[in-house]
Amino acid sequence: MYTQINLQKNITAPMPIMNHVAKKETCELLVQETSQTQKVFSKEALAFLFDLEQKFGPTRKALLETRKTRQRHYDDGEFPDFNSETAHIRENNWTIDPVPEILQDRRVEITGPVDRKMMINALNSGAKVFMGDFEDATTPTFENILNGQINVQDYASGTLEYTDIKTGKNYQVNNKPALMMIRPRGLHLEEAHLEIDGAPLSASLVDFGLHIFHTGKTLAEKGLGPFYYLPKLESHMEARLWNDIFVYAQDCLGIPQGTVKATVLIETLPAAFEMDEILYELRHHAAGLNCGRWDYIFSYIKTLRNHPEFILPNRAYVTMDKEFLKAYSVLLIKTCHKRHAHAMGGMAAQIPIKNDELANAKAIQKVRADKVREAELYHDGTWVSHPALIKPAMDVFNMSMPRANNLHRECREKMPTALDMLCPHDGNISEHGVRTNVAVALEYITAWYGGRGAVPINNLMEDAATAEICRAQLWQWLRFNCPLTADENHYVDKSRVITMTASFFKCVLQDEFEKLKCLIDDNQVQQDNLEAAKNTLEETVLSDEFQDFLTLPAYSCLTKRSV
Repeated sequence: MYTQINLQKNITAPMPIMNHVAKKETCELLVQETSQTQKVFSKEALAFLFDLEQKFGPTRKALLETRKTRQRHYDDGEFPDFNSETAHIRENNWTIDPVPEILQDRRVEITGPVDRKMMINALNSGAKVFMGDFEDATTPTFENILNGQINVQDYASGTLEYTDIKTGKNYQVNNKPALMMIRPRGLHLEEAHLEIDGAPLSASLVDFGLHIFHTGKTLAEKGLGPFYYLPKLESHMEARLWNDIFVYAQDCLGIPQGTVKATVLIETLPAAFEMDEILYELRHHAAGLNCGRWDYIFSYIKTLRNHPEFILPNRAYVTMDKEFLKAYSVLLIKTCHKRHAHAMGGMAAQIPIKNDELANAKAIQKVRADKVREAELYHDGTWVSHPALIKPAMDVFNMSMPRANNLHRECREKMPTALDMLCPHDGNISEHGVRTNVAVALEYITAWYGGRGAVPINNLMEDAATAEICRAQLWQWLRFNCPLTADENHYVDKSRVITMTASFFKCVLQDEFEKLKCLIDDNQVQQDNLEAAKNTLEETVLSDEFQDFLTLPAYSCLTKRSV
């Protein structure tokens, strides 16, 4: 198998914060200065971001190049496997540092964007944890990022409240709020509005750096963090980079070492083969691992894209109780509990359905069944995307998990093998499946360009990860000209043979485009967003080379259109 090269560079000793201000070199904020930007992007904060980028930016870029090299090996037929060179880490007995008491019970966590009103509702929802998401659930417009940082600052200071201008209703955080964790953007993303010598800063370092700079010490003194979710890691070397960032930031800001705790989302196929190693690198700062199922499905397609034997069926058939997804879930639980780390379950896509009691009952039952599956495997908690789903999820875990967590329990399933981790799911690829993927991706990207990163579509909560699944499947089905079969509930005329071709995709795309266009009416901004979404989807699906992330070309388009 391909072994990742150690690209970690030496990190110089930390500097006291007072020396940051004295630097002549700074990062430049490319927006008009306001009282709000001054609150977040103060000279001291910019100097801190500059220092983070200078010290850790080169390693981040080198690790991104390593991802590309690794993918070329996968494209050539070297499939992901457990690394023999790190076998001693997997085989030795070690555990992560103890997790603080406030993080012991995480049985239901709610996630959502860093919108002010939604944050307050999530904090008051009754969930144990709220994950404020700067990543997949937030469109990274400068306004969204700026306001999100203001909101998390106000949470830390105890001043987070909101008054709805239209209704006059006031929203305040109650006296027993959920614990907040922050998910910064992934290592592959950059922040176009901050530059050093004309080069953009790492979006991860911006989101993390601003949060810990402004709130880290306050949260630490209150015993409320700072706590993070780390997205889209692909290797233990990337975990090592984050650990070095944590160490440096804590020293700079006078926060005791080990105060920062992070849960890593295992949402890439390569990372699933390095769970032990990732926890080991972060053992002084780790809280657990999470089954980021939607990005994981996307990563499975992306990683194995050149190999037709791994083509997945319609998204509806790819469920957590079968094949590679069950193996991934079991391996995560077994790994976490061996290392005394929390094994967090993933997100069910269903959301409550208004004005249809029967359909709503069926949706809630699907959520409950998903949570029962997780609880019976001994996950330590789960995710929901809507406050109305907290109670059914909480009821399941309260019934099956009388203690704060399941760390004392060992998953009874057999240990998955490398082959188990790669085994594709059965099911059809149908014309309806193609149309659904096109419709969902098109509607989501349109909303994303409009500033919304979490969007209810067809009674499911869609975010960037699910949109990635849609366009990745379309790209792969087209690459291999997959035949489209009849679907159980959506009849395809069997007298004609349909295969996934560029012309067929363009016809479907135009059909779905026209349907959405009719719904938008004469709203010019939304029409422009829809047109941009159509272009983005068409370019990424018809591209000869697979685009690593949909959000990369979309972000480039977003920033150009905002100028």
